[in-house]
Amino acid sequence: MARKVEAGHYQRSEEALVAALMEMYMQGVSTRRVKAITEELCGHEFSASAVSEINKKLDAELTRFMNRRLEEEYPYVILDARYERVREDGVGHSRAVLITLGIGWDGRRHVLAVELANRESTTSWKDHLLGLKTRGLHGVSFVVSDDHPGLKRAIREVLPEASWQRCYVHFLRNALDYLPRKHADDCLLELRWLYDLHDLAEARRHLAQWLQRWQATHRKLCDWVEANIEETFAFHRLPRAHHKHLKSTNLIERLNQEIKRRTLLVRIFPDEASCLRLVRALAVEIHEEWVDENRYLNMEPLHEQLKKPTPATKAA
Repeated sequence: MARKVEAGHYQRSEEALVAALMEMYMQGVSTRRVKAITEELCGHEFSASAVSEINKKLDAELTRFMNRRLEEEYPYVILDARYERVREDGVGHSRAVLITLGIGWDGRRHVLAVELANRESTTSWKDHLLGLKTRGLHGVSFVVSDDHPGLKRAIREVLPEASWQRCYVHFLRNALDYLPRKHADDCLLELRWLYDLHDLAEARRHLAQWLQRWQATHRKLCDWVEANIEETFAFHRLPRAHHKHLKSTNLIERLNQEIKRRTLLVRIFPDEASCLRLVRALAVEIHEEWVDENRYLNMEPLHEQLKKPTPATKAA
């Protein structure tokens, strides 16, 4: 019979096993499966209290990171949400995972916040953004997100000083609602080409030609595009070198893909705490990789455009 090991009584080898256990947990392996594996490989299992102690330590570290003071400015902010299944009173429910990334004047990507909400709404997004402001978020000049009405309203109310970019990838997906599928390829491919143009006047000229070409056969789509596409052209206000990085929410996609890959193994979380723990742990891992990498963007063109002194100039 396997012996149980209580938290706080580990030898060095057992401490190494605890570290492995934490990593397995973050990989999305259920606690039951972890216990079975450790028992089979090591001849003993971790008790529920041991796993609980590990989780408490991890929760404390993740909460500290997510509540950290945001001392630096983040001129670029990207927001998105994904949904995970969480069990509550024996019934599975969808919970929104609200994620905010920022790019600082150091040109590096930063995870600013990861939180759970019952759903995406004006209230949940507003609370999320107000929490960031309370922690010190400032200097935001440009925000990228999808077109969720609650999120748009929250951005306008909490970050009125920032320009808003509607993610063009989401915009093109939304366009499918106004177009028969058999006609989607050519029509939307031509619309997609507009976002490879760096000059706004040129993009508008090509848009006028696109509207003229498709108005007769796809009037509903053309009317919708004409009414909404300017929201996706805000990136033209930025330095040209930043266009491809800030015209969509693709920056957040790597994080979302990694979350999806891990959480698919879990399928449905036993509670909200376990869901938030795993997602935040993954977010912190990626944040640390980003901070250690070379800068993502050269921010000098934005410094020049805004006539803002660089950090080096300030220091001098």
